[in-house]
Amino acid sequence: MNLAVNFAGVEMKNPVTTASGTFGSGAEYKDFVDLNKLGAVTTKGVASVPWEGNKTPRICETYGGMLNAIGLQNPGIDLFIERDIPLLKQYNTKIIVNVCGRTLEEYVEVVRRLADKDVDLLEINISCPNVKAGGIAFGQNPELARQVTDKVKQYAKQPVIMKLSPNVTDITEMAKAVEAGGADAISLINTLTGMKIDINKRTFALANKTGGLSGPAIKPVAVRMVYQAAHAVKIPVLGMGGIRNAEDALEFIMAGATMIAVGTANFNNPCATEDVINGIGQFMDKNGVKDINELIRCVE
Repeated sequence: MNLAVNFAGVEMKNPVTTASGTFGSGAEYKDFVDLNKLGAVTTKGVASVPWEGNKTPRICETYGGMLNAIGLQNPGIDLFIERDIPLLKQYNTKIIVNVCGRTLEEYVEVVRRLADKDVDLLEINISCPNVKAGGIAFGQNPELARQVTDKVKQYAKQPVIMKLSPNVTDITEMAKAVEAGGADAISLINTLTGMKIDINKRTFALANKTGGLSGPAIKPVAVRMVYQAAHAVKIPVLGMGGIRNAEDALEFIMAGATMIAVGTANFNNPCATEDVINGIGQFMDKNGVKDINELIRCVE
């Protein structure tokens, strides 16, 4: 039975990785999950300098998921290179570094610093607000998305995955824009914008008022967008959004995802990634599927 996939030119032992922001950089989970069994570990977002993130409270539960307004808190590229890359290199897994920034220059700085580092792919989070364009997220404007992709590709030595926001009118337009900019792959979906009000306190549950909705509640939207994007571009897709088990993962794979990422499920089941890998293998065995690639985009 073959679970290996080729994703943007990188050979993965299986199609399962972690969703950025839900797994730290691996250290928090290494006592629960055998990182050697994962196709890849996707790190928390890394910026050119440390980001403090948003004010608290910045996480709350919702029906079928959670809202977060962490604000991409991270220690910055210097500490990431010094501490996190050496930790991950102890394991036989691929490393996908999530990169965030508020300007083109900030994205480029991180990508440039990682060019000679032993990491396998870069995932560029274009849901960050572009401070030079009035706060609109790079991922909500096709031309901005194309520009940041093109600029990053000029400096990247690793394949570039552009992480798309679902908070747009037409996901295929965004997918085509980053493909035109030279992206090697796309990942989607990022969180949907949501809100919760605490009726007893008569105020917002999050200090930021709004946050990113993730978890099982968004899965049908995510599967639909992955299907649309996979059929709009020729580059591979990393699918995510509410995946808890192998059945969920296989929906994304059959819709067109070459790889999938487990995110919010890690918080209530630290072993979720391993469970998904094992479950995919069991499904293939039960149904006589010898190669996972037979299932990718099998639904047209």
